[in-house]
Amino acid sequence: MLPRKAGRVFGVNYERKVDSMDSLAGTQSFYEDGDDSRRKRTRLIVAVVLIVLALAAAYYAFSSNKGGADAGGGEAAAVPNITVVVPGRVSVEAAIAANGTIAARREMPVGVAGEGGQVVRVLVEPGQWVGAGQTLAVIDRSVQAQQAASLAASIRVAQADADLAQAELERAQALVGRGFISKADMDRKRATRDAANARVRVAQAQYGEATARNNRLNIVAPAAGLVLTRQVEPGQIVGAGTGVLFRMAKGGEMEMLAQMAEADLARVKVGTRATVTPVGTDAEIAGQVWQVSPIVDMDTRQGLVRIAVPYSSVLRPGGFADARLVAGTAEVPLLPESAVQSGPEGNFVLVVGKGNKIERKPVKVGTVSDAGVSIASGLTGNERVVTLAGAFLNVGDTVKPVLQKSSQ
Repeated sequence: MLPRKAGRVFGVNYERKVDSMDSLAGTQSFYEDGDDSRRKRTRLIVAVVLIVLALAAAYYAFSSNKGGADAGGGEAAAVPNITVVVPGRVSVEAAIAANGTIAARREMPVGVAGEGGQVVRVLVEPGQWVGAGQTLAVIDRSVQAQQAASLAASIRVAQADADLAQAELERAQALVGRGFISKADMDRKRATRDAANARVRVAQAQYGEATARNNRLNIVAPAAGLVLTRQVEPGQIVGAGTGVLFRMAKGGEMEMLAQMAEADLARVKVGTRATVTPVGTDAEIAGQVWQVSPIVDMDTRQGLVRIAVPYSSVLRPGGFADARLVAGTAEVPLLPESAVQSGPEGNFVLVVGKGNKIERKPVKVGTVSDAGVSIASGLTGNERVVTLAGAFLNVGDTVKPVLQKSSQ
């Protein structure tokens, strides 16, 4: 800043000039300060931009490295480790599974044996045990009883005539020697006596017939057993054409009518042990095969095997049941239960085939025990079978099999 001076130079006020210069210098200083501020702001903006660019470059490099690592990890994770087992073949009971219906081994239909009539009383209910000859239903016999009484009276009349004819014959024989009775009269009296005796026997036979008919009026059990059904009520009129009124199981013996495939039928013999489980129950009833069908149905290619089982309250004729027959032993693969899956087409397992790719093998299950599930057909025992995680694999997936010991 120049010193302020007073005076006149060439007639001009010097002090004011100096002031003008001072003002000019101040204006210059103001503009210099504004330029410095703009330069500082410019440098700050450039610095911020450079920092942002550096951060963006670092983030991009980090993202690229991470993406590569994830891609490598995803590629490794695309081939999962899967536990497999080679089951081999072990000796197990050769079991045959079958199903069928329960029935009475010897079913006895009971109907009207006599001439019938009106039912007065029904004495038994289904599920009740009865003895041989026990009355099941009583038929009204009021008319038949009167007829029997009439025939019984005719016997007495015929017997009286026969007695009289015999007495007359005896008196005539006493007079023959005296000549009062001819031989012809004697013959007639003998004939009269014989005819009277014959009428007695006829009357007795008629009475016996009526008694037998009356005894057949009631509905009785032909043998001891279990009443299965009842189709008669008091007041009902029954006769020879009425049909079956009761159904009985002779001795309460039951059986299962098992349907079997033709191949399995050839492996079953009379006496084969079986376990029968009625549907809806956990009961296991021991039985044995007592008859094998000699024929095979041409349409279904199945045959009938009849399994005798003792009476049990859970056995209901007409009901459905499953059976497991033990037909000796066999060498078959044995797998854990987790390895066997089921679908609409039946049971199957997943195996690791060529190129470590998943393949599907349909199988037929045999015996199921605590040791595992025996495979009746579908596997040789040398396959690498997936034991776990089968539900998460698809056919054609590539896996890394990890072998574990067999479940034998």
